[in-house]
Amino acid sequence: MFMSHVQSFPPIANPNAHILILGSMPGKESLRAVQYYAHRRNAFWPIMGELVGAAATLPYDVRTRMLKSAGIALWDVLASCTRRSSLDTDIEADSICANDFVTFFLKHPNITQVFFNGTMAEKYFHKHVLPLLEPQLEHRPLHYRRLPSTSPANASMLFEQKLRAWKVILRGNP
Repeated sequence: MFMSHVQSFPPIANPNAHILILGSMPGKESLRAVQYYAHRRNAFWPIMGELVGAAATLPYDVRTRMLKSAGIALWDVLASCTRRSSLDTDIEADSICANDFVTFFLKHPNITQVFFNGTMAEKYFHKHVLPLLEPQLEHRPLHYRRLPSTSPANASMLFEQKLRAWKVILRGNP
């Protein structure tokens, strides 16, 4: 099967963000559209619609502005990788290049909560980012929490279950 080298997008964030939501790497539909969570069956934007009004039916730039105004930043753990499909399980481990989180957190000093959109985002962060981050930001209070993936590949959970779990981002520090 054909392997392709893919690159993530810049973060969506303003300097006052206090929450960071991290995915692993945009899927093919997102890369094609140049938009985070562009797959029509991904639950991310419907969930953000319920939580902060950034509904999937709104234009992308309006949704991203709404996230920013709610203090939510959005990014991916990986800057680039090689993979066969949109699935995180198809990412070639030796091709992984993580984003620069030391610089990101220094530019966004109010972020105290980091939420992972699924298991793989958390796994990649802990393996490829945290070892570099801890010595640089050892006195920074960062709280981490994995949430259920909004991907259509996570079909074992109903939308209502995902939404209930994601409501934690509005509740303050874990």
